[in-house]
Amino acid sequence: MELIADILLGAGALGAATYCLVLSRRLAAFTRLESGMGGAIAVLSAQVDDMTRALDRARGAATSSAEALEGRTRRAEQVAERLELLLAAMHDLPEPGMAEQNPRRTRVVRRRARPERLEAAE
Repeated sequence: MELIADILLGAGALGAATYCLVLSRRLAAFTRLESGMGGAIAVLSAQVDDMTRALDRARGAATSSAEALEGRTRRAEQVAERLELLLAAMHDLPEPGMAEQNPRRTRVVRRRARPERLEAAE
């Protein structure tokens, strides 16, 4: 019985040694930078760094564009308000054909304040 246990124990140790050898070779191939997964991971890491820098540049450009757009929008709103005021003022002007139809001109009479009224107000 002891002999069978020793044989099984030796076979298990031999199997574990073989497994460790295979695993060691795979790990060595995995970590080589020139070929294998190590190289792929290094390349992907460099690409992630490049993409991060590109994203930061794009974010900065978008922020500056948004600020410029806000400024232009504010200016356009101010100009639109001025145009609305000018358009409202245009409605108060007489039409060009109306002056020819009505030859009478509107007179504006200005009266000066009389000195008595000014003294009475004191």
